[in-house]
Amino acid sequence: MSPTRPPLNTFVFGVAPPERYVEQLRSQFSSISILVAPGERFAAALPGAHAAAAWQINAEELRVATDLVWFQSIAAGVESVLSPELLARGIAVTNTSGVHAPNISEHVLAMMFAFARRLPFLIRGQSARQWLDEEGRQGVFELQGQTLVVVGLGAIGATLAGKAQALGMNVVGIRRDLARHRDSGIDHVERIEHLPRMLPKADHIAICLPQTPHTIGLFDRDLITRMRPGSFLYNIGRGTVVDTEALVEALRSGHLGGAGLDVTDPEPLPSESPLWDFDNVIITAHTSGSTPRYWERAIEIIAENIHRYGSGEPLRNRVDLALGY
Repeated sequence: MSPTRPPLNTFVFGVAPPERYVEQLRSQFSSISILVAPGERFAAALPGAHAAAAWQINAEELRVATDLVWFQSIAAGVESVLSPELLARGIAVTNTSGVHAPNISEHVLAMMFAFARRLPFLIRGQSARQWLDEEGRQGVFELQGQTLVVVGLGAIGATLAGKAQALGMNVVGIRRDLARHRDSGIDHVERIEHLPRMLPKADHIAICLPQTPHTIGLFDRDLITRMRPGSFLYNIGRGTVVDTEALVEALRSGHLGGAGLDVTDPEPLPSESPLWDFDNVIITAHTSGSTPRYWERAIEIIAENIHRYGSGEPLRNRVDLALGY
């Protein structure tokens, strides 16, 4: 987006943030009309608007949004936003990357601690009113000193890596662009091409990747087989990154020690899926992104971008339309 971008006189929300945050924006940017038009009202509010924010924008909404030059995704993942119609228009897309970093990193750590202390087994014992003192001591381990491979060093992956390091874990980061590794706070960072040779060294592998043409099916049968026997796989990125059939095979054979899945393929996970039946699988129904501080952080990003738009600065969290994130 060039410094000669058109003046921002209208910003349309296709969702309904809490009113106090809308009023905050209106007070901060009094010269801009901040409209809230969720649902079917979104399309009617788009004509003449240069910017909009929503979970996604469909072909009909794009058709009437003839002046739209900037779309702020309310989500971090934008695979449902980057339609052929939007890409053909060259509309600038920004996301809310960073909003979920504190809570999702904690979610992954919660699953790691649960496996380390055998909490799924003990909670089942509690439900059955069984005192599993001897069995509950078997198979426990400590995270300190173990190795975590974080695949994807965006805001979530980098935050998880930092917290794991604070626990005394050895952390290896995997990312596409090594030139950006300095902002991750991790000493050992490898290119995504080196992932196969890093997997045998890991006790835990956390997938923090978006869905792109390059990540769909990345963790296939070959890659899962390369994981250290007894290691644990966690996925909080997108379910499509992992081959579900290959994951089930690895769990059934005992090759994997367990899996913590916040996302699955398909999603929602059908009741007949064998993943529900494993005692060493934690499924959390895509809830890791939940946080009471979501809108507080999202509005901070939106406010900064409105300011940057007006001053001609590069927008924060600008999505590379070719890469998809």
